Amino acid sequence: MDLQLTGKRALICGGSSGLGRAVATALVAEGAHVALLSRDAAKLQAVADELNAMGQGKAIIAPADLADHDALLKAVDVAETELGGPIQILLNNTGGPSPSGVAGLDPTVWRDQFEAMVLSVFRLTDRVMPGMRAMGWGRVLNVASTSVIEPIGTLGVSNTLRASVAAWAKTLAGEVAANGVTVNTLLPGRIDTPRIERLDAARAAATGATPQDARAESVKSIPAGRIGTTEEFGAVAAFLASPLAGYVTGSLIRIDGGAVKAI
Repeated sequence: MDLQLTGKRALICGGSSGLGRAVATALVAEGAHVALLSRDAAKLQAVADELNAMGQGKAIIAPADLADHDALLKAVDVAETELGGPIQILLNNTGGPSPSGVAGLDPTVWRDQFEAMVLSVFRLTDRVMPGMRAMGWGRVLNVASTSVIEPIGTLGVSNTLRASVAAWAKTLAGEVAANGVTVNTLLPGRIDTPRIERLDAARAAATGATPQDARAESVKSIPAGRIGTTEEFGAVAAFLASPLAGYVTGSLIRIDGGAVKAI
């Protein structure tokens, strides 16, 4: 299927690894041009070199720290200059905080994580939205978690802030739909990424199990009977970023192998 993404310009947060890299790979394979954003310029360049070798779309880098809002806005300027026009596809993808509950957390933890996980998303989206509305076409994809629907007991900060982004995205979707801009939120379950490896290691340390045992135990709750692949996640994101998905907006899209029990 031709997703009609040839020549589209995308900004991919967290593009150096995991889910962000998977989305960038899927978009470039469809002929889109992507700007990869994360803190590690060297790692970003290595990924960009691999994507450029694919021979479809092109990849450039726009290094920035999500916690540095001025640097984020400058990174968008770089991306739009090097890609040759306003950003048309934005993947908001922030790292997750360490496992914790919510009771008694120091207020600075909430503030710092809100800056990195929520306010950065708002600022980036506000930066690119005028261009999307002027073009009459745009796609905003937010990477959250199935915890938006079923909170995960050991990820209290993530539960809270991901839900904030989901509510904001639903509100924004209604405001910009008439301008040809869609806003959707992706809810990955257990996808084979470095973060899942870290969470398995933390769970193993807390229970005395091995990381392999912790992962095997988690798989028991997934009807598909396995961990998802980043390629599967990237394929869903690429479709939602395409013109073919123009009537899908304000939605929570689960990519979880059926793990969420709620309807």
